[in-house]
Amino acid sequence: KTFTFINTQELIESKHLTEIENQIILLKGARKFEIERLKDLLELRKHDTVLEINLNAILHNINYHKSLLKPSTKMMAMVKANSYGLGSYEISEFLQHHHIDYLGVAFVDEGVELRKKGITVPIVVMNPEQHSYETVIAYNLEPEIYSFRVLELFYEAVQKSGYDKKYPIHLKLETGMHRLGFKGNELDQLSETLNSMNVKVQSIFSHLSSSDLPDEKEFTLHQLETFEKNSSYLIEKLGYTPIRHILNSSGITNYTNHQYDMVRIGIGMLGESANSEIQKQLRSVVSFKTVISQISTVENGESVGYSRRFKTDHQTKIATIPVGYADGIPRLIGNQVGNVGIHKTLAPIVGSICMDMMMINVDHIPNVKEGDTVTVFNAKPSLKEFADYCKTITYEVLTSISPRVKRIYIKD
Repeated sequence: KTFTFINTQELIESKHLTEIENQIILLKGARKFEIERLKDLLELRKHDTVLEINLNAILHNINYHKSLLKPSTKMMAMVKANSYGLGSYEISEFLQHHHIDYLGVAFVDEGVELRKKGITVPIVVMNPEQHSYETVIAYNLEPEIYSFRVLELFYEAVQKSGYDKKYPIHLKLETGMHRLGFKGNELDQLSETLNSMNVKVQSIFSHLSSSDLPDEKEFTLHQLETFEKNSSYLIEKLGYTPIRHILNSSGITNYTNHQYDMVRIGIGMLGESANSEIQKQLRSVVSFKTVISQISTVENGESVGYSRRFKTDHQTKIATIPVGYADGIPRLIGNQVGNVGIHKTLAPIVGSICMDMMMINVDHIPNVKEGDTVTVFNAKPSLKEFADYCKTITYEVLTSISPRVKRIYIKD
C-alpha cells in the first residue's frame, strides 16, 4: 500500500507508524521535512523507559548565556561524566556542529572516546592521570596542569614523544576552593620552570566554589580578586598572554564582568540555574519518561512492596512502573517522599523502590490506564524538584541515571 501525507506531523498523527511490526524502515528526506522526528518516535516504541534530550533546548540555553557576554568571549562546554549522563559523543558532536570553542572532560579516556568518534574541537582534560600522559599527546588532548609534579611528569612524556612544537597546556590556579591548583607563592618558580620548557600555556584558569550563592558573594569576589592578581602576575612573568577563564554557569549570570577571554558552561546549558529569574529564560533539556505497566486495586489495610512499608487506609488504585534503583532512582525517595507526573498531576511513590520497578498511588488521577506515559522528571516534577526529593543536586541526579535507560535525542 502507498500512503501520501502533507507533512511529517500528519504521518505521525495518522497512527500508521504504530501498525508497522518487524520491518526494516528506510527514513530518507530533506532536513526541512524533520525526518529525525520519525526516528525518535520509532525509538520510543522500542523502549518503555527513555531519557529524552532536547538538543535545540541546549542550543537555546547556550545562546542565552552567550547573549550576556561580549561577542569575542570564547566558551568551553563541559562534557565530563558522559556529558552529565546525557551522552558525551552525541552532545559533543552537536556542540561541535554549532562551533563551540572548547570541550572539557574530566579524564583522558573521555577525550580519547571523542577523538575516536571524530570530534576535532580542542579538548581540555581536567584531571589527566599520571599513566595517561602519552595518550594525551597521541590524541591531541590538552591537559590541565595543577602542580609541579604533574608539570614535570607531563613534560617528560612530551620529550619522550618527540613532539617538536610547544605543547598546549592549561594552568589551574588555587584561589580559595582548596581542591587543585598552583598557589600564589609558587608563581615565581612556576614561571621559571615554564620558560625553560617547550610548552605553551594555552590558558590560565581557576574555579569558583560558590558563584551560585548570594550569601557567599564576598568570598566569590575574593576568589575573583585573587585570580586577577595571580594570573596577571604570571602573564607578566611568562611574557605572553594566554586565555584566561574562571566563570562557570552561575558565574556567567552573576559575575558577567569577570568573563575574561572565555567562560565554561555546564549545568547552565542543560537549562538549570539557582537564580529563579535566570531559570525563566532557560529551556528544559532532559525528560525522563516511562509508562504504566499495570494498575491494581489494593483493598483497605493491604500492603504494597517490600517490607510492607506502605499500607492502604482505604481501597486504593496503585500503578506499577518499570523503573527502579538500578535505573538511578534512589531508594530514599520511596514511600511518599517523592512523586512522578501522570496526566500533568503529581502522583506519590508508595512502598519501597525495587531494583527495576516502583509503585505509584494514582487514586486521585481520573482516566488513568495501563500504557499511559509517566514523567519521572521534566516539567512536573521538574529536575530540580526531583533532586530536592533526593536531597541532592541536579548534577548527581543526571549522572546517576543508568546506561540501561535509553537516551533519545530530539530537536524540538
